[in-house]
Amino acid sequence: MADSASRAGQTYATPAILEHLARLHAPHDAALDTAFRANELHGIPGIQVGPHEGALLGWLLRGMEASRVVEIGTLAGFSGIHLGRALRAGGRLYSLEISEKHAAIARDNLRAAGLEDRAEVMLGDALASLAALSSRGPFDVIFVDADKGRYDQYARWAIDHLRPGGVLIADNVFYFGRLLEENPEAAAMRRFHELSATHLDTALVPTPDGLLLGRARPR
Repeated sequence: MADSASRAGQTYATPAILEHLARLHAPHDAALDTAFRANELHGIPGIQVGPHEGALLGWLLRGMEASRVVEIGTLAGFSGIHLGRALRAGGRLYSLEISEKHAAIARDNLRAAGLEDRAEVMLGDALASLAALSSRGPFDVIFVDADKGRYDQYARWAIDHLRPGGVLIADNVFYFGRLLEENPEAAAMRRFHELSATHLDTALVPTPDGLLLGRARPR
């Protein structure tokens, strides 16, 4: 049973503990390490998922035997490598990125990871790319880690395009501790939560900024 400190939200996962356990449970090979350090190597934001969250993505996809996956927000391809490597044979990852610089870096990293035959980086506005992907569904998994002010729109698309039993995964769902503030992005994130809870079977993993899992119900 959780003690009163942990129930109150206290965490014992110090950076040193997380780093130590990442070496055991979520080790990086050269391709993952290069993608993870893209902020140092290329001067882009270091806002990718953490090592443990990345490993969890792969673990979930393998358990589902996923073959059709959409990632909204590519960055340097770190999460994309985890997703692409977890696909079953013949699977396909569509990763959406609005930044030309980030897309180019991600393509190089995905190629270095041996995923050029199963991972496609689609450059452009995410909603336009999702519209283009609509006919290729339904999808097994949709992973959202992009602009927070449109999470509600991404949830609506995911609800309509997941197969029954398919899973929506979304990072940063605590909105950096600002979820309950009165601003447009926070309001969009709250709508995201409401849509997900209404239309999917949901669970929340209390990572540093929250990871939501939502399973599509039978139609």
